[in-house]
Amino acid sequence: MNDLAAHGFAYTDGDVDTNTTANPTLNGMIEQRYSRRAALRSGAAAASAAVFGGTVLAGCDSSASSSDPFPNIVSVGSSGNSKSGRAVTLNAAATDNGAITSAWVQTAGPTVTLINPTSTAPSFVAPSVDERKTLRFEYRATDTAGQVAVQSVEVVVDVAELGFASIAKNRNDVVTVPAGYSVSVLTRLGDPIAAGVPAYKNDGTDTDFANRVGDHGDALYWYGLSATGTRDDNSSVRGLIVQNHENLNVQYLHPAGPTAPGGARPEGEALKEIEAHGVSVVEVVEGAGRAWTYVQNSAFNRRVTPNTPVVFNGPVRGSALLRTPYSNDGTAGRGTINNCANGHTLWGTNLTCEENWAGYFRRSGDDAQRTAREITALRRYGVSSSSGGYGWGSVTASDPANTLFRRWDARATAGGSATTDWRNEPNQFGWVVEIDPYDKSKAPRKRTALGRMGHEGAWFGNAVPGKKLAVYLGDDARGEYFYKFVSNATWTAADAQASDRLAMGDKYLDAGTLYVARFNADGSGRWIPLVFGQVPNRPAVGADPEYVFADQADILTHARLAADAVGATRMDRPEWTATNPVSGEIYLTLTNNNASLRPITGTDAANPRHYNDVKGSSNQYGNPNGHILRLREANADPASMVFAWDIYLFGADSADSNSDVNISGLTAANDFSSPDGLWFSRPTNAGGQVKPLLWIQTDDGAFTDRTNNQMLVAMPGTVWDGTTVTITNRGSGGTTATQATRRGALATDATLRRFLVGPVGCEITGVDTTPDGRTLFVGIQHPGEDGTPTAPDSSWPATQATGSAPAGTRPRSAVVVITKNDGGVIGL
Repeated sequence: MNDLAAHGFAYTDGDVDTNTTANPTLNGMIEQRYSRRAALRSGAAAASAAVFGGTVLAGCDSSASSSDPFPNIVSVGSSGNSKSGRAVTLNAAATDNGAITSAWVQTAGPTVTLINPTSTAPSFVAPSVDERKTLRFEYRATDTAGQVAVQSVEVVVDVAELGFASIAKNRNDVVTVPAGYSVSVLTRLGDPIAAGVPAYKNDGTDTDFANRVGDHGDALYWYGLSATGTRDDNSSVRGLIVQNHENLNVQYLHPAGPTAPGGARPEGEALKEIEAHGVSVVEVVEGAGRAWTYVQNSAFNRRVTPNTPVVFNGPVRGSALLRTPYSNDGTAGRGTINNCANGHTLWGTNLTCEENWAGYFRRSGDDAQRTAREITALRRYGVSSSSGGYGWGSVTASDPANTLFRRWDARATAGGSATTDWRNEPNQFGWVVEIDPYDKSKAPRKRTALGRMGHEGAWFGNAVPGKKLAVYLGDDARGEYFYKFVSNATWTAADAQASDRLAMGDKYLDAGTLYVARFNADGSGRWIPLVFGQVPNRPAVGADPEYVFADQADILTHARLAADAVGATRMDRPEWTATNPVSGEIYLTLTNNNASLRPITGTDAANPRHYNDVKGSSNQYGNPNGHILRLREANADPASMVFAWDIYLFGADSADSNSDVNISGLTAANDFSSPDGLWFSRPTNAGGQVKPLLWIQTDDGAFTDRTNNQMLVAMPGTVWDGTTVTITNRGSGGTTATQATRRGALATDATLRRFLVGPVGCEITGVDTTPDGRTLFVGIQHPGEDGTPTAPDSSWPATQATGSAPAGTRPRSAVVVITKNDGGVIGL
C-alpha cells in the first residue's frame, strides 16, 4: 500500500502504467573451493568401490588376498545406477599391519572431478550424458613398504531427470523448497555494502541507500571471481551478484510511511526512495559448511542508482530527443530506474533494463507547449496526465543548483526549450543499459540501438562464431510487442575474454537492426525490420493524429509507434525470454491480459485464450493465467527473418478449469499462473546440458487465493512437439468463440514440477546458479507489499529460520541461497 495517494501522488508498478561422511559426506568434501582441491581425472590402475544410498556391492579385479603381504582391500563395489547431476560417493576399506595410503583415479567414461581422491571416500557429481554411460574408477591401497593392492569398480550413469518431489502449493510466510534442499538468506533490502555503513535497523529511519542493497530486488546474475580477484567465468565459490532494484515498498522505508507536507515531498524521503532504485553489485563467497555470505567492504561492491552518471551510445546518441539541461548535446544522462529483468553478455557485462519508468514523471497541463507529435509519443508511452508517481518532482531542494528532483517534473514550460526545462527527461529512460560489474570506474552505457520501450529484459540467442548476434526483448505491458536486435558485427569467440568489456558492447550492441515479431496462424512468424524508410507512418489512432517518423533516432526512441505502424502482433504482456543452450530455441513468457485488451473477439493463434478465472467473488476475464510461447529461428540462424512457433505451456488452475483453459494438462503438482521470470540452467553443468532445465517464476494475482507465488522446473521438448488444437473461449454473458492454436506436448510429472513457493505477498523473480550448478540464487521481491508500517502482512525474511518473527517486523526483499544437501546439481 502507498500512503502517497492521500497526498495526490500515485504509482502502480505494472503494465497499466505504460499502456492505456565418520567418512566425510559429499557435502563436507565439496565445501572447499574447487581451485584448492586435488582432483584426479584419469590415470593408471587402482582399485575402487562406489556407495550410492549406503549400498556397497562386491568389487572386481583384486590383486591381493588376505595371505599376501599386500594391503587387504576389504570392501569395494558399486550400487548400480545414478543419474546425471546427482552426487556419488566412492568408498573403500582396506587393512594392513601399518598405515595405508589411498589413491583413486578414473580410468574410463566421461571425465568427472574426484573430490578428495586420496581419501577412502572421494566423491563426484555424475556427468551429463545423452545415453547410459559407464564410468570406471580404481582404488590403490599402498602400505609403508610401497606394496600396492588394487581393485576397480564401474558406475553406471543414466540421462538426467528431475530429482525432487513436487512441493504443494501453500500460503506460508517462508520460502518452501523440496525435501533434501536447504535455504538461507544472502542479501536483504538495506544491507550495508560499504565499510562503515551501519547495520539496517528496518524501522524506517535508515538512510544512505547509495551504499545499501536496494529495494524490490529483481533479476540477478552471477559473475565469477578468481582467488586473486579477477574475472573467472568458472568460479563457483567467489563471485559478484548483480541484481536489479525495480521499485519500492515505500510504506516500509519511512517510520510511518511517506509524507508530503503542503503537497510537497521532503527532500530526505525522496532521496532515500531514489537511491533505493537501480542496480547493486555485491561480492559473495562460499565458506565452511557451504555457508554463503556477502562481503560488506569488498572493493567490487557498487550501487548504480537513478543519480549515477551514464552515457548514451548508438544511433540516438546526440539526438535532439535526448537533450536536457543536464546534457545540452544529448550524449549523457543520470541513472537508471525501474530495472526489471536483465541480460548478460558473452564478454562479461550485465544488461539491465528499464521497464515501467513512465509513472515516475509529473506531466500535465502543458499540451499547449508541446507539438502534436510529442503529445502522441508521450501518450503512447504512458507519460500523460500524471502527478509524478512518488512526487519527487515536487521537492524543493535545499541547494537551488540541485536538479536531482526537478528532473522528475517533465512539464514543458512556456517559452522554454529542451535545454531549459525537463520536457525530454522521459526520453532518457526505457533503454537497455550495459554495466561492467568488474570495473566500477566505467560509467554505464545506454544502448539505444536496442530501442526504447518498457524493457523487460535483453537476452542473447546462442552465439555462433562467424554469425551475427541476436538479442531478444520483451516490452512488458499488456498489448505490447516482442522484439529482436541483430548485430551488424559477426561473433568472434576471442572477444569473450576482451579486457575492455564495454568496448565489446560498442562493437556488438551499437550497430544493427531492431525487428518486431508478427505471429501467423499456421505456426510460422516473421521479423519485421524497424528501419527508417521501410516503416510507414503510424496511422491516426483515436485522438492522436498520424505520426510521421523523422529519422532512425525517432524510430528507436519511439519503437512502440514503429511497431504499431508495421502491424506487429500485440501480445499478452511479453516479459522474460530464455534461450535453450542446446537447441537454441527461444522461450517467452506472456504473463497475462485482461478482457479490455484481449476481448473474446480479439484473440489470435499466439494469444488464443479468453476465459474467466474466478477469484473469491471476483470475475477475472481475459487471459489472467498467461502462457509461455517458444520459437525456433529458421536454420538456427540468429539473423533469420522467419521462425516457427508454438505455445509451450498454458497457465491454469487445475482444480477449477476445463480443457479449453487447462490446455497443457496441468495438475495440482505443477499448475501455475502468470509466468514471468524464465531461465535455463547454465551449460557448464549437467542441469544445462543434453536436455536443459527451464526455471519458471510467477508474478501473479489471479492465483494467490490458491498459493503464494512460485518457481517451477521443467524439462521441455521442442517447437511443434505437440499438436494443433481448437479451443472454445467463453466470455461474460455466456458468449463463446473458437480459436485455433499450436499446443506443445502436454505437461507430465516427468517434465514439470513445483520447486519453490515464496512468502506472503511476494513475487519470485531473478534466478541463477554458480557454474557448477550446485548453488542456486533466487530473488524474493516485495513480500508483504499490501501491508502497512503498523500492520505488515509479512515479516519475511525474519520468518525464514523459525517460521515466525516478532510482531510488527517489517518485510524486506532478499536473495536466498538454495543448496542440495547431498551436494548434487540443483533440480536433478
